[in-house]
Amino acid sequence: MKIAAVLAVLVCLLPFMSHAAPIDLGALTCDKYENEIMNAPAASQHEDAVDVVMWMFGFAVAKAGAHVMYGDALQQFGNSLDIECKIHPNTNLLDALATVKLANTNPMDLDTLGCATFEARHVEMAQSDPQSANTIMMWLLGYSVGKAGGRILDSSSLSAFAAGLANRCTQHPDSTLYDAVTSVKPPKQKK
Repeated sequence: MKIAAVLAVLVCLLPFMSHAAPIDLGALTCDKYENEIMNAPAASQHEDAVDVVMWMFGFAVAKAGAHVMYGDALQQFGNSLDIECKIHPNTNLLDALATVKLANTNPMDLDTLGCATFEARHVEMAQSDPQSANTIMMWLLGYSVGKAGGRILDSSSLSAFAAGLANRCTQHPDSTLYDAVTSVKPPKQKK
């Protein structure tokens, strides 16, 4: 039954998964981020802007060493990064991310949330609101990449990551979400 639920989640997420080229945060300036990703004309936009910011938010939290997801801080994070990039357009995006202060707003501790509990909620959300479920998974993917020392945003790896996380939670239902996210290896990073 759990396998069927995981497959249902993945089927629901497929329409929202992008196949855009990977983005190397170390090779991207703030100016390029602002103009080619966040404010690109609709016809040339390859990534969902909210998903990109959510991925970077998870990445930044991991790099800061925190084990929490800030449920109400995405807009503050995105606005702060936007301001930093407008002030310093030639700054490398990795450097800009390091300067953004993370608001401790409504934290959810990944060390106390059970993997099985998360997975059950995520399956339910994927059925009722697949886009939000996808966005949360983007945060977790960004967090995983940040913890692993990577710097490549590759949204095409989202389905494999989500399947790996679901599998980990099924095999180890008593583990925490933090343990699961840090155990699932993100795709190899090409630099």
